Amino acid sequence: MANCIEASQRRLGALREVQAAALPGKSLVVYEPACGLVTDVVPCEDGHAQERSLFKALLRTAQAGDLWIADRNFCTREFLAELDSHGAFFVLREHQGLPCELLSPLGMEHRLATGHVAEQWVRFVDANSHVHRGRRLRLKLKEATRDGETLLDILTNVPRQMASTACVSGLYRKRWPLETAFKHIEAYFHSEINTLGYSKAALFGFCLALVAYNVLAVVLAALRGVYGQEKIDQEVSLYSIAHEIATTYSGMMIAIPEPEWSVFSTMSTPELAKVLVDLAQHVRLEAFRKSRTRARKTRSHPKRLSKKGHVSTAKLLKSRKAQATAP
Repeated sequence: MANCIEASQRRLGALREVQAAALPGKSLVVYEPACGLVTDVVPCEDGHAQERSLFKALLRTAQAGDLWIADRNFCTREFLAELDSHGAFFVLREHQGLPCELLSPLGMEHRLATGHVAEQWVRFVDANSHVHRGRRLRLKLKEATRDGETLLDILTNVPRQMASTACVSGLYRKRWPLETAFKHIEAYFHSEINTLGYSKAALFGFCLALVAYNVLAVVLAALRGVYGQEKIDQEVSLYSIAHEIATTYSGMMIAIPEPEWSVFSTMSTPELAKVLVDLAQHVRLEAFRKSRTRARKTRSHPKRLSKKGHVSTAKLLKSRKAQATAP
């Protein structure tokens, strides 16, 4: 997933004469849905940088057997070829700019809960003239996506014996809820602090929020191990747990000095998991129950076009530094 840090305040001298919004940076985040953890992040100081300029750093983390699910911005010949060469699998929405050759017509449509899907074989050739084969799935949705689209073309190199057409289309459809992780990180951990004008500071703050999010994910995993996934996901408020951690931490560190926590650093992963599960059995879930909300009526809002653009904070600072050092 890609995340562009929101515009910061103009506290820096290089930003005070600029009317456009100042973007302190962006990042690519790798999210592991099986365990609910952020497993990697590729930060970039230039808020104007294209996502594709960060692909090389992202591909260094790819390993054989991985399954990468992403939107069409990641559907480039280089990205797909590198994953395939690493022995990794991909499920990505097709980009119109991908030079892809159709090897067969669309097969018989299969009925899904969300619509219909049919598949065909395709191939593409990378920059080194290596041929890569895969499947192209055409998914016709009963209900349009948030962008108003009802037709999705999905590319995958997952063999049919490993995952059926319906399974692959279901995996891609599950990608949409994963974007709510960014909303949780911003709402509960203040990952985008608009007073951090310097790019390095803004990215550091964002990465700290990712670490805090992983801590919350571990807490939730322990609770699910005791009370079940359905109960925790439907009844427990993430905001309440995050608020409890934030408000209790200072007093807890006074009551229990830092050296007392060193015992956890020597524990193995299974030992720590057992301790967390034991502690989870004493949690009063009613203290963290979600508030009941009424269903809101959908309202159409007119689109507002911004009259001002945005600028990259890193580029402005680099330009000012170059002017200051010029003879």
